[in-house]
Amino acid sequence: MKKKAKEPVSPDGSMSLSGHLRELRNRILICVILLVVVFGVCLSFAPRLVTLLTDMGRRYDYVYVYIAPQELFLVYMNVALVGAVVVCFPVLAYQVYAFCSPGLSGKERGYISGALIAGGLCFLVGVAFAYFISLPFMLRFLIVIFGLVFELPVVSVLLTGLGLVKAEWLVKGRKVMIVIIFVLAAIITPPDIVSQIMVAVPMLGLYEISIALSRVVGRARKSAAEAAQ
Repeated sequence: MKKKAKEPVSPDGSMSLSGHLRELRNRILICVILLVVVFGVCLSFAPRLVTLLTDMGRRYDYVYVYIAPQELFLVYMNVALVGAVVVCFPVLAYQVYAFCSPGLSGKERGYISGALIAGGLCFLVGVAFAYFISLPFMLRFLIVIFGLVFELPVVSVLLTGLGLVKAEWLVKGRKVMIVIIFVLAAIITPPDIVSQIMVAVPMLGLYEISIALSRVVGRARKSAAEAAQ
């Protein structure tokens, strides 16, 4: 039986539609298998993680009650799922980047690579902020949410570098963003003003940092464009 020939690649590195679909299938398969394996590992550690988080609440005289037999197990499942996504995120991000990179310019690859590295660092800072500062007040599972919130400066720098966002747009939209931020803070936190402020204030600060960084990147992009002329 003859082996199936590999998908031909043109001299410029382009691939046929079937080749792209095959590569997409393989990368999705890698992500799914990795998520399932890591989910199983995280599920074995879920009781310890839940105990670690609930013990913090007990120090503040909180009492945790399960009103259904399966509720604790569902908590373990949710914690394991979040843990699997967090642990696998670098690999997932790389798979997306590797699939898209052939269609990107060198400068765009540089922006995205820098954004991935900076995003990982900002995510860790957000997790630490949530666990050591916000979690004692809110006692909710907001660690991942804060990790994503702290990605705002990275996203703004990336979009500005790609020419999709300008600092002037962020400044003009400041009033609208303030309202949106407080609405989001009210949705994702318990119904008390302290928790809402603890979430909204860092988000507002990150938005202002995003404006400042966007201005810097915008000036650098404009200077590079003028030098290229």
